[in-house]
Amino acid sequence: MSKRAFITGITGQDGSYLAELLLKKGYEVHGLIRRASTFNTSRIDHLYVDPHDPSAKIFLHYGDLSDGARLVTLLAEIDPDEVYNLGAQSHVRVSFDEPEHTADTTGTGTVRLLEAVRLSGIETRFYQASSSELYGATPPPQNEETPFYPRSPYGAAKLYSYWITKNYREAYGMFAVNGILFNHESPRRGETFVTRKITRAVAAIKVGRQENLYMGNLDAIRDWGYAAEYVEGMWRMLQADEPDDYVLATGLPCTVRDFLRLSFDYVGLNWENHVRFDDRYLRPTEVDALIGDPTKAREKLGWKATVRPDELARLMVDADIEMLEHSGRPWSDEVSLESWREN
Repeated sequence: MSKRAFITGITGQDGSYLAELLLKKGYEVHGLIRRASTFNTSRIDHLYVDPHDPSAKIFLHYGDLSDGARLVTLLAEIDPDEVYNLGAQSHVRVSFDEPEHTADTTGTGTVRLLEAVRLSGIETRFYQASSSELYGATPPPQNEETPFYPRSPYGAAKLYSYWITKNYREAYGMFAVNGILFNHESPRRGETFVTRKITRAVAAIKVGRQENLYMGNLDAIRDWGYAAEYVEGMWRMLQADEPDDYVLATGLPCTVRDFLRLSFDYVGLNWENHVRFDDRYLRPTEVDALIGDPTKAREKLGWKATVRPDELARLMVDADIEMLEHSGRPWSDEVSLESWREN
């Protein structure tokens, strides 16, 4: 029988790539989605099959991380072999505007899901999406032993989720792991996240639909990888013999300014002619540098990032140009890494 997986946040960037990966591995995939008056499943529409079809392997369920009772009944019904908690209010800047909501979904939502696993009595392996924002003000390079110092409501909420996951592992013997993922991007990244904001603007400026791009702090250093590779690392964590926590990262530093230059240079434009400063995009507390050390994941899981920041920028710009030229194109037709490298 095929394994069953349950994914919160399945409609997000990571959730869609993870669902693709698990389906390719023969899993039956169940996803949690919030009820809304508009459709919010564009990233996974290409995966969906009518549940009445005998070949269907992906199923969506209404629910929310704020509804613990629903989580208990869903898990008891689905009885998944693996649970991936990717659901969250995940925008760092927005977390300063909505700290209580961020705490409720990104923080308390995790303990609701862990408690649902415990109360439902299922035997499963649990993945918690942790974040490099845990490190905050702690200087790089950062690994699994680096002290945490979050600098945002989002980071603080993720810190609670990290420790409550470890607590349930130790208190109840759960196979529960934290994946501390550094920034990972793709053409499926939300349009308000800085990398996608940049590549969308580059595409729009290149085709004459936009003139300027407004940005905040350009000096922040980040470790940017390709999201499609990082979901493989998530899966590998749950295949290990023992539960543990792992950093996934490239180990390569890249400033926001660097990413701007790489993206604009690729289409033959000078970024300085188009980028304008707007202080509304500054955070009340900044995180200066996040650079991960993925040694443990490489040695114990055999996982390694292969896409460099310059490749990532070009891949995303190509995809956004394609998307502008062919609006309505499904996610599955985005410019692939393989085809981009061949060109």
